[in-house]
Amino acid sequence: MKLIHTLAQLQSTLSVYRHPAVVPTMGNLHAGHIALVHAAKPLGDVTVATIFVNRLQFGPKEDFATYPRTLEADCAQLDAAGCDIVFAPSEKELYPEAQSFLIQPPPELADILEGEFRPGFFTGVATIVMKLLSCTQARTAVFGKKDYQQLMVIRQMVKQFNMPIDIVGLDTLRAEDGLAMSSRNGYLSATERKEAVLLSHTLQTLADSIRGGRSNYAELEAEAMALLSLAGWKPDYVVARRRADLQVPQTGDALVVLAAAKLGTTRLIDNLEV
Repeated sequence: MKLIHTLAQLQSTLSVYRHPAVVPTMGNLHAGHIALVHAAKPLGDVTVATIFVNRLQFGPKEDFATYPRTLEADCAQLDAAGCDIVFAPSEKELYPEAQSFLIQPPPELADILEGEFRPGFFTGVATIVMKLLSCTQARTAVFGKKDYQQLMVIRQMVKQFNMPIDIVGLDTLRAEDGLAMSSRNGYLSATERKEAVLLSHTLQTLADSIRGGRSNYAELEAEAMALLSLAGWKPDYVVARRRADLQVPQTGDALVVLAAAKLGTTRLIDNLEV
């Protein structure tokens, strides 16, 4: 496995390949990331993982400065998973000048749910993903469905810019108790980790109610929010939305339920397709 820090070396190394399969990450890897690498391997002639903590997608009060940088451990996991190339550029390498050109997703997709509580987040995500896909000459890119809205933004961006890239979404990898794998799970105390499974259980209850025939979505969402609040969480949202565009569902729509909530100081997100 090659660890590459510069664009020049990356472009030279990739020049002999025709179909890079890319897994963009911010590092601090867990089993969910490694599953993405395993999924990417048969989809291209070289497998590239990127590791870059992207300042543009962090708000002023978020954890950019303290987000764990664990490059050595990350590379060990990626090497064991059969990854061919790790591209881990410095901020100066990837942003040699101020990034004044930004990708602005449409507000009807980017300013709801996560975008409402993290203004500018999806502009930062779309901009860095566009840059990384360009740098790695990706022909396939693999993302996790845990970041459901993010995956939708990226798919729409690639579609509207006519980029010759297949975007693959992999189902969320979960711990045995159902908690979605996330780098931010590492912020949880031992007690909080035991309590954290309530988020996935709440979504499962909501999904089961919908499958059972209940369609009073606002009432179901309020019940789920109250359940989390009573357990000491600070929920931002628990909603049922249509999969196609994350808007309020109509009769017959394929649905997804999504949630974001703080447990202590750690903000967790999750979703389930219904």
